[in-house]
Amino acid sequence: MRLFELLSEYQPKLIRNEQENEKVLAIVEELMHRQNRSPEENELYELLITLVEKFEQEYYSPGTASNPHSMLLFLMEQRGMKQADLVGVIGSKGVVSEVINQKREISKAQAKALGELFHVDPALFI
Repeated sequence: MRLFELLSEYQPKLIRNEQENEKVLAIVEELMHRQNRSPEENELYELLITLVEKFEQEYYSPGTASNPHSMLLFLMEQRGMKQADLVGVIGSKGVVSEVINQKREISKAQAKALGELFHVDPALFI
């Protein structure tokens, strides 16, 4: 499905219930596996991930705000990634472990690398 068709099918808006969330997750899944996404498709992908994350934070964890650590874990989970997948992207095995286990803050350089890896704004990790 091309971007125009995706936008025809789904106009991005705040997600208010699980049914809407499932619909958006299906589109995210399709975009995630698409080879050579256009810049517009990348923007839509990032927007939808942000909307899903916002809904899931509010729906499943009311009263807790999103933070860089939860965003990283969420994006890793959405892509089926493990800690080992971040080795070389943000540092050594030990550094990755410390970041994942919240024993080390995500640096600006690491945030930039994660933003590029996940095709999202690096500010999500700062």
